[in-house]
Amino acid sequence: MKKKYTVLAVLGVFLVLLMNSRVAAVNVRDIDMVRGKEVLDNRDFRIIDNFVSGAVWELARTVEFSSVSKMRTIILSRKNSATASAAAQYEQQFSESVRKHISEVLEQSLVLTPKKRRFKTLVNLLILVDGLEDPQMTDLAIARLGDENTSVRYWAIHCLTNPGLVKQLNSGETRYLLLGARIAGELKKIVKEAGPEETALMAEFAAEIGVRGGEELLLQIADERISRYLDWTVEYELLEMKILQLLYDKISSLGANNPAVARRFSQLYSCVAQRYVKGQDILSDTQKQGLASVLVEGEKSYISRLMRMPQSVIKRAVEQDSYKWLLAEHDNLLGTETTAGKLAEKLGFDYGSKSNGSKRTAPLAVPEPPQAEDSK
Repeated sequence: MKKKYTVLAVLGVFLVLLMNSRVAAVNVRDIDMVRGKEVLDNRDFRIIDNFVSGAVWELARTVEFSSVSKMRTIILSRKNSATASAAAQYEQQFSESVRKHISEVLEQSLVLTPKKRRFKTLVNLLILVDGLEDPQMTDLAIARLGDENTSVRYWAIHCLTNPGLVKQLNSGETRYLLLGARIAGELKKIVKEAGPEETALMAEFAAEIGVRGGEELLLQIADERISRYLDWTVEYELLEMKILQLLYDKISSLGANNPAVARRFSQLYSCVAQRYVKGQDILSDTQKQGLASVLVEGEKSYISRLMRMPQSVIKRAVEQDSYKWLLAEHDNLLGTETTAGKLAEKLGFDYGSKSNGSKRTAPLAVPEPPQAEDSK
């Protein structure tokens, strides 16, 4: 056992020395000269690699926030060649070097550094990966989607859903379409565990990525939010403003050709309305205000446009605290057990099938809140 600790201590000292030596190797002057060259040779490739190696290791060892940010800026500002003729050579070598050295740092830090320091290192490196927007580095982020630390998971998701990366994935190249589908598939695995901020990132990605898996991810996210409303575990109701907008955008582009999206939009909006009414005695003022904002904005910006005429009944009901009026308009738009809602008729969807095979015309009902049931 004593020998084991001695070996680890030596490795730790070695890592510190290695990191310090690499920091000393950071040479901005040389890399800037290479960036300005028209054609690169092997010596230039070594300069690029040495610069990336030193900068990445310095980033990993730095604790002070402003210093980390400065080093990250230094790296990101030199990811491209300053000349068009050498761009392909430069950027390929830069990308390869970044992947190699970040992988090295990750491997070393996961084994040798204290837990608190390790998570900071991971976050700093993932923020760098996010800024690089390099499709070749997505494996590094995918590997961290299941990390136990919430900040690490958040930045891993941020790397994979970065708008700059998504733009490249939507370029039409087969390899990027396949990568986009793979990322969507990996994100599907973590929808149930994702918090509101992570869910928002994934939903934006799902709506923007041009592969079938993107729409499937968006529907899965909507289903998960609906499920949390139904069991009274939903958090941050204002997130529905974004989810409803993304669903509305899909409906607007596809119309009656995609009833699955319209069904989720209507069911989720119904859940918001039902929670607002049934939760008046148990929800905080902030929660109620959030739900009210979603209801009013949803009616104004989405339902009015879908119905192709101004809608303001829900807004007036919220302003006057008229739950009866609100529920009546809810039924009118979204449907009851016996009658299809006007929105369903307009968009040509239903809420699935009943046990007898007939179509359901009413959205799922949010049960009474647990506290209310316990008090009966």
